[in-house]
Amino acid sequence: MAGKTLAGPPGDCCRQTVQHVGEPKGTVETIAGVETYTARPPGGTIGNKIILFFADVFGPLYVNSKLLMDYWAENGFLVLGLDYFEGDSYALHKDDKEFDVMAWMKEKQDRTAVLLPPWVEAVRKQYGPEKKYTCVGYCFGGPYVMVHVKTDWITAGAFAHPAFLNEDHFRNVKKPILLSCAEIDETFPVESRRRAEDILVEEKATYFIQVFSSVKHGFALRGNPDVSVEKWAKEESARGILDWFNHFCE
Repeated sequence: MAGKTLAGPPGDCCRQTVQHVGEPKGTVETIAGVETYTARPPGGTIGNKIILFFADVFGPLYVNSKLLMDYWAENGFLVLGLDYFEGDSYALHKDDKEFDVMAWMKEKQDRTAVLLPPWVEAVRKQYGPEKKYTCVGYCFGGPYVMVHVKTDWITAGAFAHPAFLNEDHFRNVKKPILLSCAEIDETFPVESRRRAEDILVEEKATYFIQVFSSVKHGFALRGNPDVSVEKWAKEESARGILDWFNHFCE
């Protein structure tokens, strides 16, 4: 048994977006046969710190995701976001009212299970196993963070407004985990967040929980920059994750 569900499948809030404005600086490269958004630190020099980015349903090639990865790259990380949607993210279907979202998500989960392990292996081979690897996930990508913080080689993990999590995801956690949460979240409601915290305490895990009032699921990646509280929460979440990873990568 996987334990009680804490974060359900992505709901309507997961499929709404405000597209951000900016010029992405990274490149799209292929790793293990999968298109991967690659954001490098200034000057292109790759240091010791790497973030693996697990996207929400809009994918890593959506401009919001690219700009967020660029932010961490500007602050010294190599950031790699694999497109486990293989060019078929929800962004292409968001205006189709007849689109079967749940069937699409199941298909993408199945494909991710195939694509992700060899991609991770290829990344570690390409950049070296001695690097300080961290991982971050949004919504659909949240479970992949929880899988990796149970390994020995990841340095730390973080997620924001996750989906598809159960109690067992929070058990046997070996590495530090940051939870960036919205006050208003039907997918990962307050009762689930508190239960997740209880389990992390029971497990004696190293964790940090942010909770932003007055914002909803999706704020950290798709918040409206024209709404003051959403802009602040989005930026503070990104900065908090950066600080979290820097702390453990020292």
